[in-house]
Amino acid sequence: MSQDTPEPTPPVSQFRLLRQRRFAPYFVTQLLGAFNDNVYKNALVALIAFASINSSSGDDSLLINLAAGLFILPFFLFSALFGQVADKYEKSTLIRYAKLSEIGIMSCGVVALTLNSMPLLLAVLFLMGTQSAFFGPVKYGILPQHLSESELTGGNGLVELGTFLAILFGTIAGTQLIAKSATGSVVPVSIVLMLVAIAGYFVSRKIPSAPASAPSLRIRFNPLTETVNLVRSTSEHRIIFQSILAISWFWFLGAVYLAQFPVYARDVLGGSVDVFTLLLGTFSVGIAMGSILCERMSSERVEIGLVPFGAMGLTLFGLDLVWATPAAPLGSGLAVMGFIGAAGAWRVLLDIFLIGLFGGFYIVPLYALIQKTSAPDRLSRAIACNNILNALFMVLSALLALAVLAMGASIAQLFLLVAVLNAVVALYIFRQVPEFFMRFLIWLLIHTLYRVRKQDMHLIPQSGAAIVVANHVSFVDALLLGGCIKRPVRFVMYYKIYNIPVLNFIFRTAKAIPIAGRSEDEALYEQAFERMKAALEQGELLCIFPEGQITQNGQMSPLRPGILRVLEAQPVPVVPIALQGLWGSLFSRKGGPAFFKLPRRIFARIGLIVGKPMPADSVTLDALEVRLRELRGDWL
Repeated sequence: MSQDTPEPTPPVSQFRLLRQRRFAPYFVTQLLGAFNDNVYKNALVALIAFASINSSSGDDSLLINLAAGLFILPFFLFSALFGQVADKYEKSTLIRYAKLSEIGIMSCGVVALTLNSMPLLLAVLFLMGTQSAFFGPVKYGILPQHLSESELTGGNGLVELGTFLAILFGTIAGTQLIAKSATGSVVPVSIVLMLVAIAGYFVSRKIPSAPASAPSLRIRFNPLTETVNLVRSTSEHRIIFQSILAISWFWFLGAVYLAQFPVYARDVLGGSVDVFTLLLGTFSVGIAMGSILCERMSSERVEIGLVPFGAMGLTLFGLDLVWATPAAPLGSGLAVMGFIGAAGAWRVLLDIFLIGLFGGFYIVPLYALIQKTSAPDRLSRAIACNNILNALFMVLSALLALAVLAMGASIAQLFLLVAVLNAVVALYIFRQVPEFFMRFLIWLLIHTLYRVRKQDMHLIPQSGAAIVVANHVSFVDALLLGGCIKRPVRFVMYYKIYNIPVLNFIFRTAKAIPIAGRSEDEALYEQAFERMKAALEQGELLCIFPEGQITQNGQMSPLRPGILRVLEAQPVPVVPIALQGLWGSLFSRKGGPAFFKLPRRIFARIGLIVGKPMPADSVTLDALEVRLRELRGDWL
């Protein structure tokens, strides 16, 4: 293979996890659980709607809202307790206990369905909510124990894919098994509930062991006090808590759409119940597609830059759904084919699909980030805090929708409100955690102007102190390296580049280290070396451009001795990296000043080649320069 035409490492599909015991049984177990939850909930709603149960209140709407509240209530009451349990005990055993309890709960559900007993049916729904609240912290807490960091985004994407497809098919099955059964028989739905619960338990027995994260943890049982303490302690971790708030906001937004789809399909679009199912399916498939695409768009890393991208899509297509909503119904009781044939229907469906798609881009990296950044002995409690706030935000979404619609607003106006609110909330979150927006700008650069061909990235140490050295071709070299290297990088850069508007925001957020020549600013020069030493002492990855300047002619300049001073203070491995193909780009000095010329190439192919780490005692300026030239080859 020539140096100027590096072959990229073939991407490994996240779907390979579905063939591996460390993931596949877990995936099927959680999918069957989500399916069963939705079969039962929607069967209950269908029973109420078809009036096959004689309730004393006679108020179907009240019963439906009571059912929704009873399912959510356990998340408030027990999430703090279950988060502690999930951290204290071995997780695969807890999953099996959860699935055994599901068999018992579904048995009670079958009895309740057979007796047509509304109190018993609602009690079973409460128990299902309790079982789901128990399963949640274990469900997400076990992933980092069975997956590597590079697999977290793909694994979470598959989990969200399975969850939303299970919600879709569970909703359809629960409704149809009641609505289409002869004389309202509950036998078909009862059989499905029991078979799925039993299958879930036997599949869960194949899940590998996941040792306790905090076996010495003392469990405290006071629900209210521990819930407050859990939220308070989690809020002390800025990135984790802001990620939880961002996830909770997504569930707020999603709950608004999902709650309004039945009436939106019937009264606004003029469709039948099958059109509602089509909207639900389109939304769910969109989220599923976005979830699985995250891994491909993240280059096997936890790419939080997708979160702003997802938020922008949620607002943009949320607004377009408002504009696409017809002023008058497209018909009356339209079947699916009649609806699809109506003018404007495809635009509505496309907007709903894209809202789901960008929702997947938004939510999957957030779950992966929580799993990556939480201390292992507190991860399940962080997930429990997430469940509490998710439930709270879904309740608030219902209250907002009731208030807005009670004031006479239309469903389209409610959708407009939440789309605008999404933009406001996104701006707040990204202001609180600028790392999200910083990573988005880097991700955008790499995926719009360039196609990066990477070679031997595995040679960069995954942990521990090391120094990356690279040739300096353009003003965005640091952004490209930071976007392609999977672990955080501390860059050392000339202070005038560090202070460039917009780029300065990225560099400051990434904790880059500005440096000046000794003759320009001796204090800044010395301060930079102190900060480099401190970064290496803390085990960080440092990146230095040893030429000390961006090339004027495409050729490498002689290396400066600053790196030798760093190695003298902290002898760590040095990893050479060659950047190829950037000479002549918008951000290089070829053909005029950088930034002040038209880009000559869109989606330009560039190369990034990593060499074998060099021990500190073997590094000389001549040896390092020779190695960089060899890696770069003739491709400028």
